[in-house]
Amino acid sequence: MEYLSKERYEEISAELKHLINEVYPKVTDDLAEASAQGDRSDNAGYREARRIQGKTISRIRFLQKILEHSRVIDPNALPKDRVCLLSRVEFTNLATNTRMRFQIVSPHEMDLEAGKISLKSPIGAALMGKKVGEITQAQIPSGTLRLRIESITLD
Repeated sequence: MEYLSKERYEEISAELKHLINEVYPKVTDDLAEASAQGDRSDNAGYREARRIQGKTISRIRFLQKILEHSRVIDPNALPKDRVCLLSRVEFTNLATNTRMRFQIVSPHEMDLEAGKISLKSPIGAALMGKKVGEITQAQIPSGTLRLRIESITLD
């Protein structure tokens, strides 16, 4: 079971609807057109259309599985004093005295450029359940990070 923000759930739903209602019908039309051009064994257009059809079907199935096994999380039901899903956490790397700020999200919402880290990442997992002022350790490929939680907010 995965938990998603309402926004991400709606984004995935919209992409799925677009693929099913717009992209897939065009792909099947392209495949039929390529198939009508004759011998399939020597038809590059047909092979390309089949490849695109396979990728489209694969993406549709992947998104359907995400939605089937996901639940929208209610931000009002989340604790405000502990790091949890959808928390924005500001913390200090005690080795370098560098402050960082990330939002903890599900793996399907992770986007480092937008400041969103997965709760399953080493840093995200180390922060989960902690309170302001607590020090935690995160095992990363280059070693161990000691992190002190400075603030927690829910948007």
